[in-house]
Amino acid sequence: MTLAPTLKQQAGEFAAQFVRSGMVVGLGTGSTAIFAVRMIAQRLASGQLADISGIATSKLVAEEAHRLNVLLESDDIPRSIEVTIDGADEVDPQMNLIKGGGGALFREKIVAQASKRVVIVVDESKLSPHLGTHHSLPVEVTAFGWRSQQRFLENCGARVAVRQRQDGATFITDSGNLILDCEFGPIRDPEALALKLAARAGIIEHGLFVGIATDLVVAGTEGIRHLRRENL
Repeated sequence: MTLAPTLKQQAGEFAAQFVRSGMVVGLGTGSTAIFAVRMIAQRLASGQLADISGIATSKLVAEEAHRLNVLLESDDIPRSIEVTIDGADEVDPQMNLIKGGGGALFREKIVAQASKRVVIVVDESKLSPHLGTHHSLPVEVTAFGWRSQQRFLENCGARVAVRQRQDGATFITDSGNLILDCEFGPIRDPEALALKLAARAGIIEHGLFVGIATDLVVAGTEGIRHLRRENL
């Protein structure tokens, strides 16, 4: 018996339709976005797409792209990115996001901000009335002085934990930094918090993606929904 595709797979594969031949495509990191990467690779192999190159948002997705024979641009992003397809950990009604559960938020935000179109793919469990309701906020910090960042974040109202790998070692990002996972509870003003965190020396990046997503693809039990920012 063939099992029905998961909601994550449905969302990722649906989003791959936004890719056209000749595009530079941002390849997101995570369990949903990887289905889009695999569908792009299938369409390339079948001849439905041609002349596609990708910008990988993490070393992990770069390895997957190489395995699937998807050509990658260099990490200096030499050309404009037409569309990025990526996942999210939480999405509010204004299409603001929390990202960084996979530890790639720094590179993901660089790629997203360099893209003309940012398509976010999620299953319906990621929808939330307020960011922070169901997911902690990842904050990437330098190893130097990280405890001062922990105190700063606690003073901002968060409960802070240093992210660890499954083997108990400290998680280190692709850029050599630490991640502090911050439990703020429901974030009533994500834009104000984003500005406050961005102004702090030693915070490399945070997982609040405010006003960045242009499209949202949501897979649920009743099918696929595609929302665009101008329709909110």
